[in-house]
Amino acid sequence: MSIDSEPMAGTKELLCQHLVDATFGKTGRRSFFEYRDTGLEQATGGDYRAQVMRATDVMETTGWHYHVCELQFVYVLNGWVDLAFEDGRNERFEAGSVMAIPPGMVHNELACSPDFEALEVVAPAEMETVAVDPPTGA
Repeated sequence: MSIDSEPMAGTKELLCQHLVDATFGKTGRRSFFEYRDTGLEQATGGDYRAQVMRATDVMETTGWHYHVCELQFVYVLNGWVDLAFEDGRNERFEAGSVMAIPPGMVHNELACSPDFEALEVVAPAEMETVAVDPPTGA
């Protein structure tokens, strides 16, 4: 059933993607991850992006940074990742963990397991990353 009212922000068309048809590549912001584009960016006209990211052979720290965005949500599918935050907190996110990092919150990815894999949803699709100096005491 469809409704005739004004559409809300979201997908503009039906999106279906199966794992058997998906591919991973070096298409994201980190050289040490491979990314699988889910097609959400195209389906929402750039309002959102959802991608699966997974570890490759070498992990590097990302350096302290923040994102210019409205939303950054991550669900860990497999393995673990360690993050440090500007308030001095360090967190290990394991399979089943979720995080929503507020816009502008300074953080640093420190390490991940070789089998790390996560789903990341961001808005807008073209999220900017800004490198910054480490917070005091980091």
